[in-house]
Amino acid sequence: MNKTEIIQNLEDKHQAFISYIDGLSQDEFEYAFQDKWSAGQQLEHIIKSVKPLNQGFMLPNFMLKMIFGTTNRPSRTYDEVFTKYHQKLEAGGRATSRFIPKEVPFTAKKKLILTLERQIKKLGKQVNAFSENDLDYLIAPHPLLGKLTLRELLYFTIFHVEHHQLLIEKYLKEKN
Repeated sequence: MNKTEIIQNLEDKHQAFISYIDGLSQDEFEYAFQDKWSAGQQLEHIIKSVKPLNQGFMLPNFMLKMIFGTTNRPSRTYDEVFTKYHQKLEAGGRATSRFIPKEVPFTAKKKLILTLERQIKKLGKQVNAFSENDLDYLIAPHPLLGKLTLRELLYFTIFHVEHHQLLIEKYLKEKN
């Protein structure tokens, strides 16, 4: 995916998630299947994962290079990053403490949705400021996947939100 396609996918997948969440009743939003996260917690988790990405993309290129370095390999494809993530999950990988959401009441839904919408809009603008080469050259850490190119981090962000929407749908189906 090129930069334009990445930005469009980020917006589309997150908007689909937001629309889905927005349509949930209080019972559905707060329902937690067994010991899994509720839809509200899934929403907060997505926000917690996008915010640090935004912070990283605000840094100038030279700072990213100085702090994290540069890649010694070509960027993986979307499918390769997707596969690596799912392999990590199957091996027991889970969110680290900074990304684990607290309880989220229904009354917080609208505010959290607005926060996510702002974060994604901001991310799209920041990504646009990077060149295609920068996305493949600069790296940053991912807590489960290790160092990834910026392009790979964006791929992750695209399918990560979809992954969590599918989990919510699955858990709510189990409820009924």
